[in-house]
Amino acid sequence: MGYLSVGAAYLMGSIPFGYIFTRIFRKVDIRRYGSGNIGATNVLRLMGWRAALPVFLLDAGKGAAAVLLARACSGETIIVLAAALAVLLGHCFPLFLKFKGGKGAATGVGLLISISAPVCAAAVLLAVIVIALTRYVSLGSITGAFSVPFLFLLFGFDPLYVIFGAAMALLVILRHRENIGRLISGTEARFGQKINPRGEEES
Repeated sequence: MGYLSVGAAYLMGSIPFGYIFTRIFRKVDIRRYGSGNIGATNVLRLMGWRAALPVFLLDAGKGAAAVLLARACSGETIIVLAAALAVLLGHCFPLFLKFKGGKGAATGVGLLISISAPVCAAAVLLAVIVIALTRYVSLGSITGAFSVPFLFLLFGFDPLYVIFGAAMALLVILRHRENIGRLISGTEARFGQKINPRGEEES
């Protein structure tokens, strides 16, 4: 049952809530607008916080649910962490969207809070501080992800958690590689910028 929960975690991660919401409520494909990402930040730019908030919560929820399911099916740490990584991979490379998905920040928050609330809180706090100072959501997400393995180490977790944290951070940062390029070039959109129905950014 434990190994089945890892497969189930990937399928749960593959549910593209941002894509579903914009299809149902705006009749558009979110992948054609803004950054082309299916996550809550791009939904925020297109549809505002009323749509972005449920997308964020659902993306986070599937991360938490995957960890809780794995824990219920198997008490083994390796299975729980494998499921956590699987749900993140599912979100980033969803089966249902030809493996072109989100960047993992919201799902990462959900799975982290189920593994360790203190680690999650510290990573989110760092991300929020960076976003508040710079207005770059991507930079906040990268900072929060980068901190995860160090936070596991700081809070005294087993080395297996540190390795998991490093793998999680690497995946999230790699998914933000285009954002990193735009940050370097100074063309990254800041928090609060919106896109109109033609996909153009507005300040």
